[in-house]
Amino acid sequence: MTAIDFTTSVPSPSRAARVAAQRMHSSARQLTAGAAAQSGTRAPSGRTTRLRLTVRGRRVLAVLAAVPAVIALSAAVIGGGAALASRDAGAPAGSFSTVTVAAGDSLWSIAEDIAPGRDPRDVVDEIVRLNALDSVVVQAGQSIAIPAAYDDGR
Repeated sequence: MTAIDFTTSVPSPSRAARVAAQRMHSSARQLTAGAAAQSGTRAPSGRTTRLRLTVRGRRVLAVLAAVPAVIALSAAVIGGGAALASRDAGAPAGSFSTVTVAAGDSLWSIAEDIAPGRDPRDVVDEIVRLNALDSVVVQAGQSIAIPAAYDDGR
């Protein structure tokens, strides 16, 4: 007599649990579909679909999200410089006179000399705006435009 060998594979416990869950899920779906067919309605799907993106898909999505930001930044850089350069209109000719800064002079001392009865802060502000200065620091020998209203003071 010869021995008959039957090869059987025994699934691992985790695989066995997965297979059992799939069988139960498919039988539950069949029951729901059968009940829906009898009532004339469509059975809702029990599975939810997750969006899975590949690395390439993530890169494409990132580029598409970044394009509007790059366009807005480019427009701000290109158009923003002109707005700063033209913040004040130029003064008409004859509405100012020029003064050369002497050694030791400051805008404050010039403002006190040309308009002794006025607040020096206001006069300095007018001089800074007329000359489009970045700061109140002036150098000896620099020509400064003085508003015509203060021309008779110096």
